[in-house]
Amino acid sequence: MAKPPILQTSPPRLLSLDVFRGLTVAAMILVNNPGSWSHIYDPLQHAEWHGCTPTDLIFPFFLFIVGVSISFALGSKKDHVKHSTLIVTALKRALILFGLGLFLSLFPRVFTEPLEALKTVRIPGVLQRIAVVFFVAAVIFIKTTGKTQLRIFIVLLVGYWILMTFIPVPGVGYANLEKETNLGAWLDRTILTEAHLWRSARTWDPEGILSTMPAIATGLFGVLIGSWLKRKDKPDAEKISWMFSIGLISVILGLIWDLFFPINKALWTSSFVLYTGGLATLGLALSYWIIDVQGYRKGTTPFVVYGVNAITVFFLSGLIPRILNMIQVEMPDGSSAGSREWMYQTFFTPYFSPVNASLAGAVTFILIWLVILWWMYNKKIIIKV
Repeated sequence: MAKPPILQTSPPRLLSLDVFRGLTVAAMILVNNPGSWSHIYDPLQHAEWHGCTPTDLIFPFFLFIVGVSISFALGSKKDHVKHSTLIVTALKRALILFGLGLFLSLFPRVFTEPLEALKTVRIPGVLQRIAVVFFVAAVIFIKTTGKTQLRIFIVLLVGYWILMTFIPVPGVGYANLEKETNLGAWLDRTILTEAHLWRSARTWDPEGILSTMPAIATGLFGVLIGSWLKRKDKPDAEKISWMFSIGLISVILGLIWDLFFPINKALWTSSFVLYTGGLATLGLALSYWIIDVQGYRKGTTPFVVYGVNAITVFFLSGLIPRILNMIQVEMPDGSSAGSREWMYQTFFTPYFSPVNASLAGAVTFILIWLVILWWMYNKKIIIKV
């Protein structure tokens, strides 16, 4: 007698996860789009090197959320769908994300100076790192158990610490954590060459090759927390208690490790992974308890509309300002400037102090996108990459 077909149901969707993702993406857009890069409040800037500002939390929070989403999206499938099928699907998505990141790096020069743009395109980047972390974390989740995932997580953190603090850097002679002479910077220059690194530095890249290793650990942190959160054999109170405990312990361990392997976003140090992962766990636990357990949903919609179209709004928020800058407008003094700069100088700088004008420009950008995303949400338009 033939077995009845297995009914594939959609994985349960956590409203708290959408809210947490939306808040993170909105914050990412806020710090990436100030009115003027010359006038920014300190909490909205990255740490100069060692240390951690609120802005430094945004990217690791997003990678953590990517990991949580993997456990929810693939958890119900990996026992019923061929692993090769899931991996191919994940690879396609990762390639699209990586391609979108490269397009942002190339735009708009690819249309005016295509050869020169290709010669100097930055290969690493935010979307590129998201792509790699998503794919590797997805494969690990599909092919391994939770215990193995935890072991890989630990190996990545300890292994990266050993590489960065014990392996002598060629041409330097000793291990170090300085911007231009650490092992990761040397590896990026050797493999990618300076022409394809971060334009603001060229000698090193904050999304470089070696630091992607602990970034994957950040994704696995999310996978492990997501797998715990979706368990049906544990009551919500126990889930939340453990998440708060794990989050607090991780923050403490990160601060202890910071004493000899400093918390540093650009290097994505192991202490940074534990510190930011712990804070992300605390944030998700609090959101889950308030929104999904207690049912308090008032005021969540603005963040949900950002959360369900996260990659779309991130990509377009990087693309549209560049398009606006291509449209030249005559300024009152007779000079010409991009239309984005013209709008900033016309509607913000005359009415605020320099730093508040810059913040007002960024907040306005957030609100404009909120209107667009709200309309998309009401029309049930969700663009999945």
